[in-house]
Amino acid sequence: MYGSVPLIVRLLASSVSVANRAGKIVRDVMSKGELGIVEKGKDDYQTEADRSAQRCIVASLAAQYPNLKIIGEEDSLEDEGEVVSDWLVNEIDKEILKLQCPPNLQEVKEEDIVVWVDPLDGTSEYTQGALMLKRDPWERWKMYLTHPFISMKWYLSLLQNNYGFLEHVTVLIGIAVNETPVAGVIHQPYYKNIVEGDKKIGRTIWGLHGVGVGGFTPAPPPESIVITTTRSHSNPVVEEALKVMNASKVLRVGGAGYKVLQLLEGNASIYVFASPGCKKWDTCAPEAILSAAGGKLTDILGNFYKYGANVTKPNKTGVLAAVNNELHSYALERIPEKLQETLANK
Repeated sequence: MYGSVPLIVRLLASSVSVANRAGKIVRDVMSKGELGIVEKGKDDYQTEADRSAQRCIVASLAAQYPNLKIIGEEDSLEDEGEVVSDWLVNEIDKEILKLQCPPNLQEVKEEDIVVWVDPLDGTSEYTQGALMLKRDPWERWKMYLTHPFISMKWYLSLLQNNYGFLEHVTVLIGIAVNETPVAGVIHQPYYKNIVEGDKKIGRTIWGLHGVGVGGFTPAPPPESIVITTTRSHSNPVVEEALKVMNASKVLRVGGAGYKVLQLLEGNASIYVFASPGCKKWDTCAPEAILSAAGGKLTDILGNFYKYGANVTKPNKTGVLAAVNNELHSYALERIPEKLQETLANK
């Protein structure tokens, strides 16, 4: 039906619809109260929401675009049987279909594309939010006692925040062509807004190279330097990189998607993470959207990551991002050479 629309625009339109459905799955798992947490590795956890949302995304996109290479964070899910029909998304966002495809992307084929999926970016924040939705104080305390993410300090801070950090949670779908991110979707399942007088939950941000961004209102960076960085994976190297920025403020938030949203919406100027903690599925969509908005995302050395099918998944040399080239250059010039060498040699 939409064969005359260039593939990259159709794929972005499909990704927007699929991300919306995945976001509902994330909320549904939360509302049932059984998160099904399993440990994948040291300080690396997965919930039923991660697994279910990824199966929805991968199955839906694969059904529409059978020759796509799709790489998801939650590997080894192929043997879990058929995906329920309610999770298979056939709809395609009509507004995205109206976009004018840039000339350099009009002839892209499925075989040229790799889609990187993080079905739930901010698992720590998601599970902490689940704890705060337990209305019975005794139930909250029992969940805390068996919770892999929460220290006593965090538990007390959560008690002061009605829903923990659920706005930090995102669904990420990044689209790379010939190893370069060109389009992406960031969906926030718990974003609260008012549309035409009605309260809505959830929003979807998108970006396409040569076209721009949508789903939110871009804002200029703060007048002074404000840094956004990790709230749960810091170390001495990360802190050293922050100190040299001469920032007036540091925003410690969860998830790579949410950090880039801080840049896009004018809450922060620079995103600094001098650690190998991120993976390609964390940064593909955010990089594509940030770039479409005029920003820049690289590693701490100033090099772009490649997102081909056969690249290594970890972003071993950290993340450095900014809302424009000038701020990115400012940050890059201040990263000590010794710190860069430390990351490069890990």
